[in-house]
Amino acid sequence: MIPNTLMHFVFFYPLIMAWVWMIGGIVFYFHWERRNKRDPDHLPYTGRSAPCSIIIPCFNEAEVIRDTIHYAHSSEYPDFEVIAVNDGSTDSSAEILEQLTREYPRLRVVHLASNQGKAVALRTGALAAKHDFLICIDGDALLHPNAVAWMMHHLTSGPRVGAVTGNPRILNRSTLLGKLQVGEFSAIIGLIKRAQRIYGRIFTVSGVIAGFRRTALDRIGYWSSDMVTEDIDISWRLQLDHWDIRYEPNALCYIYMPETFKGLWRQRLRWAQGGVETVMRHGASLFHWRKRRLWGVALEYLTSVLWAYVMFAVILLALTGLVIDLPEGWVRPGLIPQWAGVILGLTALMQFLVSLMIDRRYEPDHRFFRNYFWVIWYPLAFWLLSMATTVAAVPIALIKRSGKRARWVSPDRGLRPPET
Repeated sequence: MIPNTLMHFVFFYPLIMAWVWMIGGIVFYFHWERRNKRDPDHLPYTGRSAPCSIIIPCFNEAEVIRDTIHYAHSSEYPDFEVIAVNDGSTDSSAEILEQLTREYPRLRVVHLASNQGKAVALRTGALAAKHDFLICIDGDALLHPNAVAWMMHHLTSGPRVGAVTGNPRILNRSTLLGKLQVGEFSAIIGLIKRAQRIYGRIFTVSGVIAGFRRTALDRIGYWSSDMVTEDIDISWRLQLDHWDIRYEPNALCYIYMPETFKGLWRQRLRWAQGGVETVMRHGASLFHWRKRRLWGVALEYLTSVLWAYVMFAVILLALTGLVIDLPEGWVRPGLIPQWAGVILGLTALMQFLVSLMIDRRYEPDHRFFRNYFWVIWYPLAFWLLSMATTVAAVPIALIKRSGKRARWVSPDRGLRPPET
């Protein structure tokens, strides 16, 4: 028999979290975001900018690396260098990067003889950098011209700011999965980061665009080479060492996301496994009073893992009851109780409305409203995906061999628009 308390937990946890994210996002917007203009010229660093290094780790990025390097050099920031770390690519990335050094004098290229993983590539770039502030982006990321300026505003605003994360925007929207992810990054991921910033701590920087203070990296020993998601791990280690992490929605970065179920599954399974690995490694550190500011984010994550397993059990029991008679006293739960489904649906629509009002300044209006039609499918598609990947990721993380280096493979980047 499924206790009523568990059934309530299954349906009310997404409901409560949606309201927490909405309220946090609104508070963040009115406290910080609304007052900021899109043009960073008004920020106080203007005229006395600290130099920075843009670090681009890349592995088999021949298809996209030219665009990435071009957009990085188009940054409207007065003093920066670009360091591309070729992590043992087996395609033509190395040759392309060497050609680009003749086009872009600010570009330096470091070649690793074999694939060592993104964490090692980032560390290599950081050690090769001339400057004390590092802007790290993926090899397929396209920086907005003002992104570096916005991130440097935070990094230079105080000595305890250890990192800042930007605002990834989805480029490929030609399929249903692409359209869903446009809504997800705005209505879910964006609101979560805004709300967590109100808590005081952020679960993770976005690995595709993050800025770091070298002093902070020196203190914690840079990125961990054995973690499947180096961005989650370094976020926790920085905050456990009492560094502040900021979220800057104006620091835009354009990315391609998976548009196949296989590619999306692999990506989200890696994200879920990385979260489990990070909590397993650093969870014991939270039992200190001085680490209390991370308790809210940790509790949110652990509750989400519990919800995934409870939801999985409910679905299994419901499906089992369809084909066999359950023992006497057992209750076959309905997958979507009518009243709970209506409440969740209305809450999802309200969440999307809040995120639309906050986020539309970062999207062309004609594209934004058109793609938001598809986010009504988000709760079904991505809550279930989150549940499935979490359930699968926990045993994978538990049996993973400690100290095994995490190496990357080229991701599914979806369907790119034709060249014009």
